Amino acid sequence: MRTTLAAARTTARAAALLAAACVRARRAELRKQPDGGYTTETVIITALLVGLGLGVLGIIAAKVTDKANGLTF
Repeated sequence: MRTTLAAARTTARAAALLAAACVRARRAELRKQPDGGYTTETVIITALLVGLGLGVLGIIAAKVTDKANGLTF
C-alpha cells in the first residue's frame, strides 16, 4: 500500500512540476504580447486543475490496485 501511495505522490509531484514548467514557458511567451493577461490566468487555472486531477487519479488508481490485489479467488 505504501509503495502505491508513494507512486501516486510521485506522479502528482511530476504533474505539478510539468504544469509549473508549462506555465513558466507560457508566461515567457505572453510577456512578448501585452494583451495576454487573460490567457495567462486561464493557463494557470487549467494547469492547477490538471495537476489536481492527476493527483486524484493516482490516488484512486492506487486504492483500486490495492483492493484488487486483496481479492482471493
